[in-house]
Formats: sequence, structure tokens, C-alpha cells
Amino acid sequence: MATVADRIYLRRRIVNVISLVLSGAATLFGLFWLVWILWTTVTKGIDAFGLHLFTQMTPPPGEVSGGLANALFGSLMMCLLAVLMATPIGIAAGTYLAEYANHRKIGETIRFINDILLSAPSIVLGLFVYTLVVEPLGGFSGWSGAIALGFIVLPVVVRTTDEMLRLVPGTMREAALSLGVPQWKVNIQVLYKAALPGIVTGVLLALARISGETAPLLFTALNNQYWNADLTQPMASVPVVIFQFAMSPYEYWNSLAWAGAFIVTIFVLLISLSARAILLRNKMAND
Repeated sequence: MATVADRIYLRRRIVNVISLVLSGAATLFGLFWLVWILWTTVTKGIDAFGLHLFTQMTPPPGEVSGGLANALFGSLMMCLLAVLMATPIGIAAGTYLAEYANHRKIGETIRFINDILLSAPSIVLGLFVYTLVVEPLGGFSGWSGAIALGFIVLPVVVRTTDEMLRLVPGTMREAALSLGVPQWKVNIQVLYKAALPGIVTGVLLALARISGETAPLLFTALNNQYWNADLTQPMASVPVVIFQFAMSPYEYWNSLAWAGAFIVTIFVLLISLSARAILLRNKMAND
């Protein structure tokens, strides 16, 4: 007769096999749709890919020639401005949480609010900036689009900086402070140097996230069919152009939408690979 231990062991084996089968099936189900989406984007995007995408403006309705030059420029400007505005604030806030408010109620409260902002729908942030910036200034602009994207970058940088600084061994802080080094110098010369790869990775991941955001730009930067370098005026962006062209009845607009989706996918892939390479290099250096 089987003992109680044998029956418990058999039941655990059965539960383990069932769990492995179900988790494997769920993984394959998700991977199937991911591969299908990527394959469709790549195949349709390559067909419309060409040098004209980077040299010509978005075409008017009915035209069969044009590109995405103004949209690419607008996306690049707004994303870079968002990163430049949000990164210093995010690093400063993350430093405060890790070094000055750690294990305090105010620190936990800020972390909780930051997590809410981190998971907030981007359309809500777009509406917030619309109320805060667009309406008072009386029109859409590239600046308001950059501010909306900056609100998406900010919580990512805060969370990453906080986590990376808290991973730095306490002995490094103690050694520097015992030599009489001021706290601000410890932060800059010791902690930032040790946590720099992780912080840079967080910034890159935030950049990858905002590169495909459409909803906040619809309420802030809107769109512009023509080349525009004036950030006080409406500005085109690749995600908004994809949104507009994908729903249009014009076949050439549809092909440009697929080409734009392909460019955004490649950009996000390169950014993600760069972030992985930085982390891997840091890990190998530490080993």
C-alpha cells in the first residue's frame, strides 16, 4: 500500500505536470500572436519602405507620392525634449527617495503616487496636459506634446533611479562618509557612478515607451501635414500619422502607415537591445 508521503508526492507531480502544460500552452498562445503581429508589420512595412520616407513630407489626400519626413522630425524633437525635461527631475526625485526618504512614510507615499503615475493611461496624461497647457495657451504645440511625453518618462526614471541607488552596497556610502566627503559628493561621485548603467537603461526604456504613444499627442501636438520646426505650433509625429493614415480609404496612406509602424518597431527594438547590452556589459564588469 502506498504511504501518505507517496500519495502526496504523486499529487504534487500531477499538479506540477498540469501547471507546466498550462503555462507552456499560454506562452505559446502569446508568442503566436506576437510573432504574427511582428511578421505582418515587417512584411507590410518593408514593401513601403524606402528613402522617400525620410526625404518627403506626408502627402495630401489622393496623392500617391510622399513620405514621413515631417512626422519623423516631430517625433524625434518631442521625444528628445521629453527625455531632456523629465530625466533630471526623475533622477533628482529618485535620489531623494533612495538617500533621504528611504524607510520613511513620505518616501513610501511618494513611491505609491509614482507607481500610480507609472500605470496611468497615457490618454489621461494627455487630457491633463491639454487642460494645463493647451487650453491656457490657446492652441496645440510641440511643447505641449513634449510635456505630455515627459509625464510618461518621469515615473519610469524615478522608479529606476530609486531601485538602482538602493542596490548600491551601503558599505560604499559608509566608506565615503567616513572620509568626510559631503553627502552630495557621495551621491555624484560614488552612487551615480555605480548606478549609472541601470539609470541609463531606465531612460532608454522610457524613450522606447514614448516613441509609440499616440493618445497624448492627439490632445497636445495634434498633427501637421507640413514641415514645422516651430515648437509653438502643431507638430506631426509618427504615431499620430500612423493612426490617421491607417484609417484612411487611400491605399498609399495605408502603405505609409505600415512603413511608419515598421520604423517605430525597429527603433524600439534597437533601444531595447541597447538597454540589454548596457546591463550585460555592467554585469560582466562586476563579475
